[in-house]
Amino acid sequence: MTYKLASDALNFPEKTSYQPLVQVKDLRKHFPVKKGLFGKQGIIRAVDGVSFEIREGEVLGLVGESGCGKSTLGRTILRLHEPSKGQILFSGRDITHLSWRELRSLRTEMQLIFQDPYASLNPRQTVRQILGLPLRLHFEMTEAEREQRVHELMQQVGIAPKWARYYPHQFSGGQCQRIGIARTLAVNPRFIVADEPVAALDVSIQAQIINLLKQLQQELDLTYLFIAHDLAVISQMSDRIAVMYLGKIVEIGQRDQIIDSPKHPYTQVLLESVLEVSEDAGSKRLPLAGEVPSAVNPPSGCRFHPRCPLTVVDACRKQEPELRDLGEGQLVACLLLSKMSKEDS
Repeated sequence: MTYKLASDALNFPEKTSYQPLVQVKDLRKHFPVKKGLFGKQGIIRAVDGVSFEIREGEVLGLVGESGCGKSTLGRTILRLHEPSKGQILFSGRDITHLSWRELRSLRTEMQLIFQDPYASLNPRQTVRQILGLPLRLHFEMTEAEREQRVHELMQQVGIAPKWARYYPHQFSGGQCQRIGIARTLAVNPRFIVADEPVAALDVSIQAQIINLLKQLQQELDLTYLFIAHDLAVISQMSDRIAVMYLGKIVEIGQRDQIIDSPKHPYTQVLLESVLEVSEDAGSKRLPLAGEVPSAVNPPSGCRFHPRCPLTVVDACRKQEPELRDLGEGQLVACLLLSKMSKEDS
């Protein structure tokens, strides 16, 4: 059943087979901060020149260490953070500078699943009220239609409708995340940013939520930006994977390319950090020195060069690498790999 929107919908260009649903071009999000005793102004470069696209119906996994800018990137794409620079296109339309009124209509197209299932739900509202609020805001529905839709959403995520009168504290973490997913689905979105949706859950529950998200994606033809710091989780969900380090994408490609044949040394380190239960686990582990540099004062040149296990050359310290296609659509931002690729050809 479809319901009439309470506000005017945005007019998007007609969908074509080659047009990606989401395009990000040189996107930047900087936060001003004060540092030092006298409050000298600094800038946190949380997202610093990111470009990629997400095709309709696919899952793009975004992976990287905590603090690399993954969540900020996802929220900036949704315009929950105002971009400092760059361009965001949704279904072919530039949404970078839409007004508040236009953004309100866009919320039915783009939604967010939060990391913490408890913090994202209002503890003073029942499930019926939590799921009914977006329906009340965005659709013209009778009370009976709204009640019916709430029950449909609960069944869709595996929660019995009889629990609609209960409060979030009466549910487990996994059940609360299911309720959060149901709230996301309430407005029938096309694109969902899943911001580490299983990070706060027990391992046994993580698999159930991942399976639910995959099932919903197939049933509803959803498009995901799936954010996580765990490559094992990312590999289960994603069609393609983008690897992020200190505000930049350092590698992007098909899931099998990234998992079976990672090119960037940081991607290799992330893969080898996944626990392996074997006798020679860790025997091939690449050395990784130091801590993640500050986003307020990132290293010059390649941002990974102070920790890189490869033989760093002078150009790595001075020249910022760009994403280059090393073959079959696998893009890597590494000066050393680009040089070797040219020599091989």
